[in-house]
Amino acid sequence: MKNGLKNGLTFALPKGTLFPDTVRLLYKAGFLKTEEVLLESRKLVINDGPYTFIICRPTDIPTFVEHGAADLGIVGKDVIEEQRREIFELLDLKYGKCHFAVAAPKDNPKVHDLGKLTEVRAASKFPEVTRRFFKGLGVRAEVIKMHGNVELAPLVGLADVIVDLVSTGRTLRENNLIEITKIMDITARLVANRVAARVYDREIKAIVKKFKSVVGGEKNEVNLK
Repeated sequence: MKNGLKNGLTFALPKGTLFPDTVRLLYKAGFLKTEEVLLESRKLVINDGPYTFIICRPTDIPTFVEHGAADLGIVGKDVIEEQRREIFELLDLKYGKCHFAVAAPKDNPKVHDLGKLTEVRAASKFPEVTRRFFKGLGVRAEVIKMHGNVELAPLVGLADVIVDLVSTGRTLRENNLIEITKIMDITARLVANRVAARVYDREIKAIVKKFKSVVGGEKNEVNLK
């Protein structure tokens, strides 16, 4: 037994919007006997064949993986970039597509050209990503951490701009905001615990190969040695 779970590698999987596509990918790659074993269960720890799956909040996945409670995890690049935990990023899984962007009110043109700013107030659910971005521009940023409805911040004068995940841009448009610049593209990623990546080198490389057979591509693979 490992960490109170059955033997075999353990995956940490994200609750929420990524979960259905994650289950579909695991099934297509041959890690599940059926999709229903995860989709129809209310359990947080599920054993299926040689694998154990733990279902948790996306923001907790890097913690589970870093500390060895899970050998592998599937999580959005947004969470990886915000937390920057000591884990290996193995593969771009190419779903859950969106991007980090800076947005501001349409009627506040003074902040539309970020290259001309010397300082700015920015609201975001991703304060570390926001700080690094503006530091890279040489702009002094007062970063205001929020937990939801970040679009409200510039509308009530709390911030000049926001940094948030954007998919279709509909929420921005409905709140009279425009995207000023894209920071980075975001997709779901396969990550691994650093120790597990070495101890189970052969098994994890085989797992990466199975995922590649479904999603394709060589991008973002890490040399585990």
